Amino acid sequence: MSTLTNLKSNQAVNLSFSKEKMVIFMEDGREIGIPLEWFPRLRDASQEELENWRFIGNGEGIHWEDLDEDLLVSELVS
Repeated sequence: MSTLTNLKSNQAVNLSFSKEKMVIFMEDGREIGIPLEWFPRLRDASQEELENWRFIGNGEGIHWEDLDEDLLVSELVS
């Protein structure tokens, strides 16, 4: 008998960047690393532009106003 419960959530609660990747911190405790190389606008952005983001849809998406970029979290973690 398994005691593991399916706690997966597709809502992000925080975001950070290193030189080569974006890390999405999920509501359920997961940390997902995504290569910036996958997203040319993010890859070529300044640190200031990368840090100017906001969640949309209560953490279901991420929007960068300066870069005109939107990403759906569920598409990044599936």
